[in-house]
This record gives sequence, C-alpha cells and structure tokens, in this order.
Amino acid sequence: MTAPIDAAALRALRVVPVVEIANAADALPLARALMAGGLPAMEITLRTPAALDAIAAVADSLPDFVLGAGTLLGPLDVEAAVQAGARFLVSPARTTLLDDAARASGLMFVPGVSTATEALTAIDAGHRLLKFFPAEQSGGAAGLRSLATPLRASGVGFMPTGGIRPENLVDYLAVPEVAAVGGTWIAPRDVVDSGDFAEVTARAAAAVRVASTGEVAGA
Repeated sequence: MTAPIDAAALRALRVVPVVEIANAADALPLARALMAGGLPAMEITLRTPAALDAIAAVADSLPDFVLGAGTLLGPLDVEAAVQAGARFLVSPARTTLLDDAARASGLMFVPGVSTATEALTAIDAGHRLLKFFPAEQSGGAAGLRSLATPLRASGVGFMPTGGIRPENLVDYLAVPEVAAVGGTWIAPRDVVDSGDFAEVTARAAAAVRVASTGEVAGA
C-alpha cells in the first residue's frame, strides 16, 4: 500500500484539485500537469468506471504524489480505493460504516459535514479535518467561518469543497480553520477530456499564486 499522508500535507498545499477522470490513460498526464503547476496533489472522485484504474496508474508511477480518493460512499469504496493506492480518503458525508472502514485502512479520512451537529459528532469520533460540503450552497466562506469559530477550541480544520472558484478562493483561505480548499475548477472534466494539460498547468499555477499571495486571480 502507498504510504498514507496526514493533514499537514494538505495544509502545506492549501489547494487540492478535485477531479473526475473518464479515461484512466489521462491520469498520469494530468498528475504531471498539476505537478508542473506547483500542485503535486489531487482527489480523484469515484464517479466514473475509470476512477480506480486512474488512482492505480498515478500511485504506481508517482508514489510521492499526494493522491486521494473521493466520493466514497461505503466500505467497499474504501477497500477499493486503498487497494488502488490512494493515500487519503474523502467522502461527502460520514457514517459509522465509513468511519470503521477508513480507520481499519490506516489512511486519513476526511468526512463531509455542513452543520454544527455533524461537525461536532465527527470531532467526537476523533476527526480533526472535515470536508465542508457543499461549501457555497452551505453558506460559503462566511457560513464556514460562522461554523468553525465556536469549534476552534477543538483544533478541527476544514477542507471546503463545492462551488469554489478563483474569485472566491481567497475568502475561503482567509478562514483560519481552513487547512486546504478542494476545487474542481483547476482540472474540470471537459479540459481533461480534451487533453489540454497545458491549461491544467496554467490553472494550477494560478491557484498557487492566489494561495501564496492572497490576491484574487486577474484582479
């Protein structure tokens, strides 16, 4: 199994591309394009039949790549993602079965929450990094700040995902509890399907600039 990572690796990146891959052959060129733009990471969502083969291709060729599996819905997804070589696990929600399977895998599991009750329940279960999802529909950066502030003493961090774009990236990164932001805009499916990996590199580099300077792209 590929070596797991912890929340510090995501916090160091600040931005994690979330991708949907229809053709496993695109996985390695995509990973290399992201690396060229300064983002050696991605969360491959299990939304296509090619997803597990895509994870395996990257894990086999780029063992140091920060590779996650997302959209995990049950223990079988966890098992398959681990076997493919994922280094961290992400779900839009949290269940006891998912928690148990992820804990058994030894990999970091980032469950999705959108309310204070869900967040506190996850914290009570031992989680210290949560996916705030769907971010924009759940109040955006202001909503996340309102959710995170009373939980600050717990030390919990968040990885908001859903509706985040270059125009609002700075707002999310300004929330103290945000470890990293998950985003689909860096490598959207139509760009990946077209094979325009130079565009992916450009978008990754722009996201890195925003994360490092705090300036909105194009402003």
